[in-house]
Amino acid sequence: MERRTFPTWPEVAPRLIAVAAGREPADTVIRNGIWINVHSREALPDHSIAITEGRIAYVGPDASHCIGPETEIIEAKGRYMIPGLCDAHMHIESGMLTPAEFARAVIPHGTTSMFTDPHEIANVLGLDGVRMMHDEALMQPVNIFTQMPSCAPSAPGLETTGYEITPEDVAEAMTWPGIIGLGEMMNFPGVINANPKMLAEIAATQRAGKTVGGHYASPDLGPDFAAYVAGGPADDHEGTCEADAIARVRQGMRSMMRLGSAWYDVESQITAVTEKGLDPRNFILCTDDCHSGTLVNEGHMNRVVRHAIACGCDPLIALQMATINTATHFGLEREIGSITPGRRADVILSSDLTELPIEMVVARGQVVAENGGITVECPHYDWPDWARNTVHLGHALTAADFEIPAPEGANRVRANVIGVVENQAPTRALKAELPIIGGLVEGEGDVCQIALVERHRATGGVTNAFVSGFGYRGKMAMASTVAHDSHHMIVVGTDREQMALAANRLAEVGGGVTIFRDGEELALVELPIAGLMSDSPATQVAAKAQQMVEAMQACGCKLNNAYMQHSLLALVVIPELRISDLGLVDVRTFEKIDLLEPLA
Repeated sequence: MERRTFPTWPEVAPRLIAVAAGREPADTVIRNGIWINVHSREALPDHSIAITEGRIAYVGPDASHCIGPETEIIEAKGRYMIPGLCDAHMHIESGMLTPAEFARAVIPHGTTSMFTDPHEIANVLGLDGVRMMHDEALMQPVNIFTQMPSCAPSAPGLETTGYEITPEDVAEAMTWPGIIGLGEMMNFPGVINANPKMLAEIAATQRAGKTVGGHYASPDLGPDFAAYVAGGPADDHEGTCEADAIARVRQGMRSMMRLGSAWYDVESQITAVTEKGLDPRNFILCTDDCHSGTLVNEGHMNRVVRHAIACGCDPLIALQMATINTATHFGLEREIGSITPGRRADVILSSDLTELPIEMVVARGQVVAENGGITVECPHYDWPDWARNTVHLGHALTAADFEIPAPEGANRVRANVIGVVENQAPTRALKAELPIIGGLVEGEGDVCQIALVERHRATGGVTNAFVSGFGYRGKMAMASTVAHDSHHMIVVGTDREQMALAANRLAEVGGGVTIFRDGEELALVELPIAGLMSDSPATQVAAKAQQMVEAMQACGCKLNNAYMQHSLLALVVIPELRISDLGLVDVRTFEKIDLLEPLA
């Protein structure tokens, strides 16, 4: 692996000082712009930035003393000079892209720093998968920091993953150059109950002086929440309302407010700042999960900042939440997050502070994008064949694998049903009275079947249940090997034959997403790397993802970004009801429950 070398501050400090003092010329000067100073929360007109060795040497109203005959001049022409945007919490795999192609997609949107948790690939390929993500991240022309995944499985005893992460794995990863901390601690019951394994992972991270990521997906803000905070997590992105955001910052956490492809949690929480007047320094913006279509067509962190502003946030505060607040949280305030001397020269030029058009992006002193087009290469890791061959079903599936036998002598039955909630990660635990036809329980109305197909160890196991909220009609099925977090295969459908066709198709192509209707494949997104990612260009993956969205709509689904809801139906750490390879899980109690109940 060839890492991009970037000089440390001690290595270039003498030259930075010399340039700032006017003794040596800068490599580049960005001249005559409006300096967005996120330390003082000011917009200062008629300023210039002098850059050398990829870092900022000087910022002031006149940088002429830094200019020599070889200095490159970039004319800001009165535009805003904004620090490169930081995504504080995200999963690259959710973009269906490798780190290189994800970087290629987001650089033109002004994202120059990402804090990524590759726990999706950790569930499939273990520590080796994390290492490959980490290594490709370090090859990129922007800053991609990796958090070591903490929870694989996310809920021990309730799911089976391809690999398990251990405290020893965490301790080893803390020595890697690109590891910034511990990924989201999803096993919040484990922390609350002082599980030795969870506390060992947290301790290894804190001994390394790095940040522990949080994930408290419970509405309970009482003693359990206090116990979780006492356990060490320093931030949380699972808040969905103002009370969640307030509780987190009052207890010394950073409240990360997310706007992903399907998670719309900024508007309901940012009122803690805009209306309640809480100190905004402890509020941070992030995306969590963005698929390729969102990245290509709508944007990345620029989209989140625009949304925060549209929700009533002062533009300068919104920018702080996407720059300096993030850098400070991860202990990188001297490296990134602001346009000030010594920091990496990550700068955006934009003509409007509210709409935030990204007209030029400079990363580490190099122009990396201009007017929506990328101007640099994003190198690829050489992914081995074993990382591209991860879908192991054991046998070709048939309609019989998706049958749900009815209790003896019953005409109808009551079922526990997973209820999808639009634009949110939580589900609802519903009950539905369903018909029995030919000895099998059948879906009815908006209730259709869901199955989790084991794909890591070729056990041939299939867990069947019911889900509502997608609105599917006709004979169809959708299958995906993206199934947070265990990443088995999720199949949702109205017809068992179509479900078998979809599942077998993904085994054939090595993973991805497919939709069948009446025996015809309507859409296919191939994700050959770990069944999670493609190393094709983001535009190509986004085009196939759009076909997937259109196919879902053609089958009757009207939900916004319903694919994201589909992919989370096996996430057994977010209430209320989920499916795993071990059965149906009530996440309110962290217990397996029966699919069928007797009618009274």
